[in-house]
Amino acid sequence: MKRTLAIGDIHGGYKALLQVLEKAKVTPEDTLIFLGDYVDGWSESAQTVEKLLGLTSTNTCIFIRGNHDLWCSLWLNKGATNPIWLAHGGKETIESYVKTGLLTNHRHKAFFNQLQDYYIDSENRLFLHAGFTSMHGVLKEEYASNYYFDRTLWEAALLAENIASDILKKNPPQRFVHYNEIYIGHTPTTNYQETTPMKAHNVYNVDTGAAFKGRLTIMDIDTKEFWQSDTLTSLYPDEKGRN
Repeated sequence: MKRTLAIGDIHGGYKALLQVLEKAKVTPEDTLIFLGDYVDGWSESAQTVEKLLGLTSTNTCIFIRGNHDLWCSLWLNKGATNPIWLAHGGKETIESYVKTGLLTNHRHKAFFNQLQDYYIDSENRLFLHAGFTSMHGVLKEEYASNYYFDRTLWEAALLAENIASDILKKNPPQRFVHYNEIYIGHTPTTNYQETTPMKAHNVYNVDTGAAFKGRLTIMDIDTKEFWQSDTLTSLYPDEKGRN
């Protein structure tokens, strides 16, 4: 059976990626939509990207750009670093590329350069890493950085869910009316003491804290069934991740 599966933020957790692919029993018939932040955190960022590249030979894969991928791309292409990136997993990513010898691999540079800002499928479901601010939808977004950094979309969805007044029911927030469903990562559900994917209004948050003490999640977007890895702290007991 063909499925469309959305995968949350991986953050260098190669072991978790292998585990959830196995738990979800992923086959070549499945379409895989990765929501960004493939690197920065655990020690196997280069190995993670190498695995993702391998999946393109067996599956239809869509790769969304996250903020950490943007920073990593700047380093791979221009040697540019910044203190924020280095302090939030960039150092570990650099070490993984040096250790594996994949630093000069042109396929990796091409991977980061070809990431998509967002994806809209045939059923008008939107996939992106963080959010957007234009009330007219992603096509009218003025600042591309919002695709990777914005948190107001998720915050507005939580407010719309929790303040389900008659006014909001009749006049939902304009950003949400353009899409049947929206899938994001970027803001860990563990920030809200939730270890599984969260739904607010028509937004599904699939980042379940793999960068920190949570798990990596794959979700079937049609059935909403999901599979999770073990906690990343148990898979990498001698590392801190982004904790």
